[in-house]
Amino acid sequence: MSLLELCDREIAAVALDASVADAINKMLDHHVGAVAVVDSEFRVAGIFTERDVLRKMALSRTDPQTTSVRELMTTAVEMATRRTGPGEALTIMLERHFRHLPVADDNGKLLGILSIRNLLEWRVEDLSHELDALEQYVSNDGPGG
Repeated sequence: MSLLELCDREIAAVALDASVADAINKMLDHHVGAVAVVDSEFRVAGIFTERDVLRKMALSRTDPQTTSVRELMTTAVEMATRRTGPGEALTIMLERHFRHLPVADDNGKLLGILSIRNLLEWRVEDLSHELDALEQYVSNDGPGG
């Protein structure tokens, strides 16, 4: 299964000139914990997450309506590509404590955003199928087998 199949259908992204309030509203509208911040060609310039809201915005006394998301976004963004497998993405996210991983093409154009929830749902489904197959194997075992 490709990572893009696991990503949420609608991509939560805002432009570089968006306000923090715009980014928060986008997260609320899409029921997600992060938005990608993209340039005019939809290339990933940064990511803005709930953690950024808590760590950089909550106690800063800045106005989310007038503060640019560019000022508070995380710019060192690790990204997956179409070639990244789900298991590899899960390992990256667990080791680096990410809850969101943008998926981009080779030019950095945003294709989707993967959440840890997406990957855990995939893994639970995968394990459930594995368990069903094992149960079927055991129940089909005949005499002397």
